[in-house]
Formats: sequence, C-alpha cells, structure tokens
Amino acid sequence: MTGTVFSIEEFATFDGPGIRMTVFLKGCPLRCTWCHNPEGQRAAVEYRRSPNGCTDCGACLAQGEVMPDGTKRLTEASMRACPRGLVRRCGDVYTSEALCAKILANARLLSMNGGGVTFSGGEPTAQAAFLRECLSLLGGHIHRAVQSCGYTDAATFSAILADCDYMLYDLKLIDPALHCRYCGVDNAPILRNYRSLAASGLPFVTRIPLIPGVTDTAENLEAIAALMQSCGVDYAELLPYNRMAGSKYASVLREYDPQFDTERAVASREDVFARHGIRVKIM
Repeated sequence: MTGTVFSIEEFATFDGPGIRMTVFLKGCPLRCTWCHNPEGQRAAVEYRRSPNGCTDCGACLAQGEVMPDGTKRLTEASMRACPRGLVRRCGDVYTSEALCAKILANARLLSMNGGGVTFSGGEPTAQAAFLRECLSLLGGHIHRAVQSCGYTDAATFSAILADCDYMLYDLKLIDPALHCRYCGVDNAPILRNYRSLAASGLPFVTRIPLIPGVTDTAENLEAIAALMQSCGVDYAELLPYNRMAGSKYASVLREYDPQFDTERAVASREDVFARHGIRVKIM
C-alpha cells in the first residue's frame, strides 16, 4: 500500500511523549482559515516555490497550470523552468514497508527517550488505510501516536484507536455553525469521535488551538471545557496562535486571510477550565 507524505520531522518534542519522529501525511477534509500547513491540505503531490532569492521572472508560472476555479498551481515543469532552482516537490509517495523501515531505523534511539512515531498532517485519517497498515507494521516495535482532528467515520476512527498507543486530538470550535464557517465542515463527527476516544481507555491529550477572536472566546472555551468535563477528561494543552502561519501560503500560490494577524493578546482563559476541574498547559 502507498501513501503520500509531505514532511518528516526527525526529532520532534511537541507531538506526544518523549522525542518523536513525526510523519506528516498529505490531505485534509478541513479548510481551517488559520491553517499552519496549507501544503498538507491537498491529497496530491504538488510543488512549492521558495521566496528566498526569487526574482519574479515568471518562468515557473508560465509552466504552471490553471485550475477550473481559476487558481494557479506549479507543476513539475515549473520546477525544471525555475532558473534558480527555487521550486521543489511537496509530497513523496512511500510504500508502507519503506516508510516503516525509515521509522524503525530510529526506533531504538526514540524509545530510549520514551518517544516514538507520531502520524500527523494534514489529517492522517484522510489516508486511513495507509495509516492503519503502517500502525500495524509498527506494532510492538515502537510507540505509535496519531494527531487527529477526528473528522472521519465512526468505524474508521474505532479501527485506528485499536491500532495506536496514544492520540493527540484537536478540538477547535463547539458551535456547529462557527465550525462550518471557519473550518469548512460540520463538527458532528468530530464531537462523536471525541466522546468515543474518551470512553475507549486509550491514553490521549486534548489540544485546543487559540485563534484570536475565534476559538479563544469565553463562550467557545466554556463549551469545550463542559464537553471535556462531561467525558471525564481533566487535562488539555492550549496551543497559542503562530503569527507566522501565513508565510507558507505564497509558496503554493494561495492567499492567506490576514484577519488573525493581530496584536491582540490571545486569551488562554485558564480560569474557564479550572472551574470545570481541568488542568491546562500552554504549549
């Protein structure tokens, strides 16, 4: 079985217990307006252009393609056309065996530090069959974690829970209308799968991105805290907004919505969680 990977971080320290190898799988069903990894949204291999040293000669664009919606994409021909070699392939296709061999080459070192491998994205469940095959091949050899937004069907989610050792689960917005507005999809599957995760007994951590004026509102964090309390969850990690998030968009010829580039302090509102008996850590 094959899957598409857009990045591998060899020694990650924020993607689960210990020191980890994080594998970023391409493809995501969400379109969060603040997404930090736009190059991971599309499932297919694509091409990125570095801005460093670019003279705007237009050679890469001349060899690009125009999509039905009018947007432009760089191509393999764009990579060959760039006189400065600034266009790079984004996305490598691996067989499950080859990817797992790469991971297991570091297994001893990672395990010595209480770490392992984390599959992230994009959204790793978007390549569910490939993900499950990798998790199966790695079972018993290395600690396996999955970082997910939970947007997948119940059967797939249950199967992935059975195949991994740990999960990092994102909760963004509880209000369905706001979730559709800012993330592009209904959050019913996400909330359903979160409840299943909490009841499963699998070790996991709830992660909450703090997006200014969107997810960090008192109303939203109160709703998240109430959900967590109802599920018997007493710990969460809060992820402050990274103002450099928009810097990647130009490399894949996409525009970033600057509405989140604000000097306003992001509210962590630890008091909201404390009232519900939930400990928080700001990452």
